Amino acid sequence: MRSKKSISIKEIARLSGVSVATVSRVINNNGRFSEETRKKVMDIINKFNYQTNMVAKSLRTSKSNIIGVIVPDITNEFFAGLVLAIESYCFPKGYSVFVCNTNEDDMKESAYFTDLASKGVDGLIYISGKRDKISKESDFSNTPIVCIDRKPDIGDDVVHITSDNYKGGVIATETLIEKGCRDILILKDYRGLSTVNMRYLGYKDALKKHNIQLREELIADVKVNFDSARNVVKDLIEKKVRFDGIFACTDWLAMGAIAALKESNISIPEKVKVIGFDNISISKYSHPSISTIEQDRNELGRTAARALLNIIEHGTKEEMNLVLPVKLILRETT
Repeated sequence: MRSKKSISIKEIARLSGVSVATVSRVINNNGRFSEETRKKVMDIINKFNYQTNMVAKSLRTSKSNIIGVIVPDITNEFFAGLVLAIESYCFPKGYSVFVCNTNEDDMKESAYFTDLASKGVDGLIYISGKRDKISKESDFSNTPIVCIDRKPDIGDDVVHITSDNYKGGVIATETLIEKGCRDILILKDYRGLSTVNMRYLGYKDALKKHNIQLREELIADVKVNFDSARNVVKDLIEKKVRFDGIFACTDWLAMGAIAALKESNISIPEKVKVIGFDNISISKYSHPSISTIEQDRNELGRTAARALLNIIEHGTKEEMNLVLPVKLILRETT
């Protein structure tokens, strides 16, 4: 009995009574053939469990059907959601997704660029806060790239997909103001990433619009984790810095702030109101539950994947800078 793994395209053609070229067209779903022909060929393929040799195919077509995704922290729920949305969009269209988790490490990121280039990926979705990185990676000079969420300085010809971080900053700050807050502390990433810069600009413009003076002691640059936010807020409380609202630029920062307020017996939202950003699951299940600005990470991922496949398959670019809307989610902290 013939091994299911040994059958070739030539043998598939012979057994199904068609030409090798027709088998190739059916496999690649490319060109003209009847439904009857497709069924005959697919019956033989399924019977013998034929699998395309993707290495050989990539050599013939200069196409690997592999998408690279560089992500800074796959343990972060927001980034994990983006990757899942990208994979869910690409897989049904015949593309495998190769995920590279850099852990915010420059050397690891550079190594992954080299690795992805050597694999001949058809395109790259890049999620990073590093500046001038891709422009220095010559192996990717002719590879389609879509940046998502953050916007490194890598040139004007790269598609960038992001949420409306500026509008999110305005909405968060104005919501606190409308609920009576006048002294609003902002907790933001110390690295000055483009996303956070836009949230901060929205915060400043909202204060200005409502004739509230910007106070330097209420601008806190922190590491983006629970402990950093908790420690900074506790320190401000101990120093008796006056604030009645907190705009945390991520939900984890909001969680840290809430912990500090609880430990200091400051009631939420009666004495201090809190708004986070991202709407990850902890914001819903926290006690009290956290008001937040929702980014639609599913739509971010799908939009980035669609934009990249449009470039790969049709050579067409959507609008270079796509900004997706955000939404206010009101919960117990306000």
